[in-house]
Amino acid sequence: MRRWSRWIFFLFLSSLLSACGYNSLQAGDEQINASWAEVVNQYQRRADLVPNLVSTVKAYAAHERQVLTQVTEARARVGSLQITPEVLNDPQAFARFQSAQGQLSGALSRLLAISENYPQLKADASFRDLQAQLEGTENRITVARNRYIKAVQDYNVIVRSFPTNMTAMAFGMKAKPSFTVENESAISNAPAVDFGAPAAK
Repeated sequence: MRRWSRWIFFLFLSSLLSACGYNSLQAGDEQINASWAEVVNQYQRRADLVPNLVSTVKAYAAHERQVLTQVTEARARVGSLQITPEVLNDPQAFARFQSAQGQLSGALSRLLAISENYPQLKADASFRDLQAQLEGTENRITVARNRYIKAVQDYNVIVRSFPTNMTAMAFGMKAKPSFTVENESAISNAPAVDFGAPAAK
């Protein structure tokens, strides 16, 4: 009789947890972690391309020190961040991650713009290959970020909706941060890039 009572209790407890959204919260959290791992993976892929890209550009445009330094320093900042799943529970750490990646994106854009002033660099097979890899990686980053944003959106709806918000509070589960546009007013304006007069060729 006791054994049956235990089984009935566990079945009741399981159905109660399921009804109050516990399983949905766990599934959502796992989806966010998987999506986040893919985001980090693609950002790391981009960071790994930077040294070869800088080296190739330097071979043709060594005097563009400021831009080359900016890219190197931006990559170093990205590399210095501790990228763990715990970042997802710390909005400030997440903001630092996003800011560092944004700085690297801007620095890479300026670096690639340099190639317009150096026909030999644009014609270099290694540079073209790296540029293609970087473009492909940026596309993968966009896809990974969109998946993460969707996973966070789905999870946050559960965390904030009644009655699952009561379960979330009971288990200390909070809304997760998502990617945002750092400067929404400037999103439609192309960045002004001025490297001065092209070097003599």
